[in-house]
Amino acid sequence: MYVSMKDILTHANAHNYAVMAVNSVNMEMARAVITAAAEENSPIIVNIGVGQMAKLAHPTEMVPMIKELAEKVNVPVALNLDHGSKFEDETAAMRYGFSSVMIDASSLPYEENIRRVAQISALAHAKGICVEGELGHVGQADAGDNSQVDLYTNVAQARDYVDRTGIDALAVAIGTAHGDYPKGMKPVLDFNRLAELKAELKMPLVLHGGSGSGEENIRKAVAGGINKINVCTDAFHAAENAMKAKWAEAPGTNYLDIMVIAEAAIKQFVKDYIQIIGSKNAYGYGETVNTSKE
Repeated sequence: MYVSMKDILTHANAHNYAVMAVNSVNMEMARAVITAAAEENSPIIVNIGVGQMAKLAHPTEMVPMIKELAEKVNVPVALNLDHGSKFEDETAAMRYGFSSVMIDASSLPYEENIRRVAQISALAHAKGICVEGELGHVGQADAGDNSQVDLYTNVAQARDYVDRTGIDALAVAIGTAHGDYPKGMKPVLDFNRLAELKAELKMPLVLHGGSGSGEENIRKAVAGGINKINVCTDAFHAAENAMKAKWAEAPGTNYLDIMVIAEAAIKQFVKDYIQIIGSKNAYGYGETVNTSKE
């Protein structure tokens, strides 16, 4: 079922679990992600970033394919634009048929962040499209941004930000970052800040930079109120590691067989992650989701 991300996150928020949002850059990844979710009876979100669309995941090809895959399964599937930063990014995604858009103005001054996100919310909501914003800034792991507390989400601003932008989900900065952390390092998350944000907002919260954070952190984040976890790097690594292992075992493995192996590895990775974050069997077939604002 191809649905709005709001439908998925409203249910996750009400029932205290999280949903994977997996960046998928080709047919094999999208099919692995959606098939894994179907087999686990879990909702799922497919993410595509702006840069990924420019390099490989062309929306004119990916969006119709993802919609077709979604309609073949009996679990909710949403397609989300990841880290759109320009007005043109957002409106293009709406035209292509994304069911959700993230507008990331988190590196801009507070009032400009609000202005840009509120503009996109008005446009998207008129089309029934979900909107995610970001307050604070989730930076890059290789730059050590995860430990810069001044980049974390300001709890005192959060209520004002959500009210003035009209967003459906808020990406929070609590100690994670994008990409690979230094070898052997696990980020230290500010769970007290997360608890304060959830208590104040009572809305779907999003964790970016879920890759490399460790199972204990992920479980605690979900228990603390995270409802969407963005995963990209770990999914790529699952495929890369499986391909490298096969080539080490059989150097002559051809392209067709190696792609089958990569897809199977991503599928198993997603199935295992779904078990961790509590979305397995979380969404009953045919269940009605109340998306009205209380």
